[in-house]
Amino acid sequence: MHEYDVALKNIITRPRSSILEQLTGAPALKWINVEAPKVSNRRVDLLGELPDGNLVHIELQSRNQKDFPLRMAEYLFGIGLRYGRLPRQVALYVGEARLRMKDRAEGLDFFVRFHLVDIRDLDGERLLASTNLGDNVLAVLTSLSERPKVVRRILERIAAGRPVERDQALAELFIVAGLRKMEGEARREARKMPILNDIMDNEVIGPLIRQGRAEGQLEIVLSMIEKRFGRVTPAVSQRIAALKPAQLKRVALRLLDARRIEDLFSR
Repeated sequence: MHEYDVALKNIITRPRSSILEQLTGAPALKWINVEAPKVSNRRVDLLGELPDGNLVHIELQSRNQKDFPLRMAEYLFGIGLRYGRLPRQVALYVGEARLRMKDRAEGLDFFVRFHLVDIRDLDGERLLASTNLGDNVLAVLTSLSERPKVVRRILERIAAGRPVERDQALAELFIVAGLRKMEGEARREARKMPILNDIMDNEVIGPLIRQGRAEGQLEIVLSMIEKRFGRVTPAVSQRIAALKPAQLKRVALRLLDARRIEDLFSR
């Protein structure tokens, strides 16, 4: 799941997110991931606060795992201990295989239930109609992925977006489409569109997009670093750009734990 984490989290936390409203009923949350609790050397994916002070925990899952409900219970109580209040929990399943996990953990005197959502069951047309390019990208994971020309429709939405957002959305589409084995189709269709073809030929962005998912995360990782720590200096940008794919993944995984930019490069 790690190679998709950065793209999915970046999309869900973006302003005006339709998918966030479909998952939680709220159009926006105050994200507090910086202080999200560590549980058994793992951190929750996303933790936010509603205007009324209630917490919402969103966990992303790409595989069916038998112990996943127990992990959700572990996160629930870890957050409760850290903040003195239990969150509402939403698990978003984005895997290719059909969802087979349970939405609860229970024992003789124990019962915990969370909201488990297969992204295929979300309204793909609503995501595709959103003005948020991230929502448009996630439509490829809904039931629309089984329909002809859905990739083309998503690419048309990206092409109609603001120039400053198009390159990131295109890179995100190539990453996320990999969850449905549609990355090749997305690349072929993008090549047929002059505006997006220009992006892929850009001497800076193009190589990142053409080289595949891991390298394509560079722009996304840089944007997440800027969102977390503020303006990224040229020296840091060059250092990130020089990383090998495996090193880039490690930096992405450290984003939620790091207190300083220097922590991203710790050994």
